[in-house]
Amino acid sequence: MPSVTLPLDSTGAFSRRDTDLFCEDVPLARIAAEVGTPVYVYSRAAIVSQFKSYQTALREREHQICYAMKANSSLAILDLLARLGAGFDTVSEGEIRRAIHAGAQPHKIVFSGVGKTRDEIAYALKIGIGCFNVESIPELTRIAEIAASLGCKAPVSVRCNPNVDAKTHPYISTGLRNNKFGVAYDEIVALYEHAATLPSIRIVGIDSHIG
Repeated sequence: MPSVTLPLDSTGAFSRRDTDLFCEDVPLARIAAEVGTPVYVYSRAAIVSQFKSYQTALREREHQICYAMKANSSLAILDLLARLGAGFDTVSEGEIRRAIHAGAQPHKIVFSGVGKTRDEIAYALKIGIGCFNVESIPELTRIAEIAASLGCKAPVSVRCNPNVDAKTHPYISTGLRNNKFGVAYDEIVALYEHAATLPSIRIVGIDSHIG
């Protein structure tokens, strides 16, 4: 009887060959036997394929693809993505340090999140962070003060809360006005006008997430 291969994901990296499960050309049973279970197995080929699909789609535009470290902060995965030219979306000094340890360039790192401390902001400025995604007016003020004290300009974008219902689970909603994330869309213009008057702030973009 001929062998039958059935792809289990869109990249074809994971497949069933007759009764055996494979990651690329490696049978998962062999991995389980060698290292034990439970074990997490990732496909390098699948990660590269998905990253390059973004590169291809954006090839005619100036762009920087950033990987959200909250998805998976395995150093092996971060190293692979850094070698491909990826930037990284981070939410803490720890994640920033981890990305740099894996080979990330600071100017390709975005610092997001609602809980940035003064020490984390200072650290990010000192290493030359690519951008702060600002979540509120008080945060913008804090970043401006710290940047001024360090004699530098902080690159910022402001997270706009679009008040869009993504029809997802209410506990993971991020884009509605009553969510804790970002600045209400009807306050965005005024905030950008204010940011433009701050000598230690350099506006580089706008940020949004509907969850």
